[in-house]
Amino acid sequence: MNALPETPYLDQLESGPWPSFVTGLKRLAGDSPMMADLLGQLETSYQTRTGYWKGGTVGVVGYGAGIIPRFTELKNADGSPKFPEAAEFHTFRVQPPAGMHYTSELLRQLCDAWVDTGGSGLIAFHGQSGDIMFQGIRSENVQRAFDRLNALGFDLGGAGPALRTSMSCVGAARCEMSCYDEARALRKVINSNLDDMHRPSLPYKFKFKFSGCPNDCVNAIQRSDMATIGTWRDNIRADQTIADQWMAAHSMNDLMNMVVGLCPTRAITLRQAGAPAAVHETVLRVSETSEMAIDNHNCVRCMHCLNVMPGALLPGRDKGVTILIGGKGVLKIGATMGTVIIPFMKLETDDDFEKLNDLARSVLDFFAENALEHERTGEMIERIGLVNFLEGIGVDIDPNMITHPRTNPYIRADGWDEEAEKWFARKAEAAGRRGGGEMAAAA
Repeated sequence: MNALPETPYLDQLESGPWPSFVTGLKRLAGDSPMMADLLGQLETSYQTRTGYWKGGTVGVVGYGAGIIPRFTELKNADGSPKFPEAAEFHTFRVQPPAGMHYTSELLRQLCDAWVDTGGSGLIAFHGQSGDIMFQGIRSENVQRAFDRLNALGFDLGGAGPALRTSMSCVGAARCEMSCYDEARALRKVINSNLDDMHRPSLPYKFKFKFSGCPNDCVNAIQRSDMATIGTWRDNIRADQTIADQWMAAHSMNDLMNMVVGLCPTRAITLRQAGAPAAVHETVLRVSETSEMAIDNHNCVRCMHCLNVMPGALLPGRDKGVTILIGGKGVLKIGATMGTVIIPFMKLETDDDFEKLNDLARSVLDFFAENALEHERTGEMIERIGLVNFLEGIGVDIDPNMITHPRTNPYIRADGWDEEAEKWFARKAEAAGRRGGGEMAAAA
């Protein structure tokens, strides 16, 4: 058992009602001199409000990224590290299985591999890009640890100005809201572009994320440069039996307050039962005299009603994806959400997944050639304009390409007819080019 340093500031983080990461660090420190010294350095940082880690160069054979170097800057008067056991505390970024699927046996193997090869024992599932974060190892043990993890079938993820590790939600494996095979999409795009992950050559980082429905459980729209979001374009499906069970457990007030009243576009209404239903309506009977009708033309796929009445309401059958570009956290121009680039595309056949990867490759190539250093995709589009970006990646302009809905109801309609004619002419010309290409290929 190691003697732990005095940590009055860190102890404060254990005093509240919630579990604290400090408790876990102390448990590891009882058997690990490295973790004991890490506590000492962390305590010093809390006391001085200063970070004491610097970077450097640490890697494994054949890879240019995937390991984050951390060397201590906290020194004694003679220049020796104040906490020598944690003087080097490098982090492995390791790609997780698509959809975060593990067996308990595999998790034990990962833990054993990390400790047996000199790791600190500290592991985080998962980082913001989805990586398994193996935190705390010395330079001399880096190659040995990687070889052990690689033998288990795992590869390093992205770091630096490179394609980063991707994330997909659990999706089709466990969720009834899933609109496509998220894990297949992730593996297709990432496995086809590994060079950009392992050998950084981009102006700055680039992230893919894949969510199976508009709930966006992996936060793709806000935090990825290319977000693939499952959606549908026909009517919401309804199951009257499950709806009856839901109503038996709730009241009409619950229905009004939790479902009807919270629809952002007022697409849901209550009306007298037996009224003729339009083709674009989804109807559920909610009492002997009333029914709930969803106007699918005004539905914006916010998922609220589907989440509140699970099973009673489900995504439509004509499923596909919407693709958005340019989401990121705060940097040069502040936080941005993705801009719609492909309003809808099917993602079912091998050809569909090839088209998705071709689009991903086009976006990556354009980003590599046109972005400034330390500039994300959204900032590049803000600088050069969406029209130039679309032209560069070979995507036609579409009215559905929006960053956010209109907030000003007053618009000028001067020249709309002329602009509409130009738009229809461009669409016809593009269709003609595609038709000519198909005829040439057939010949």
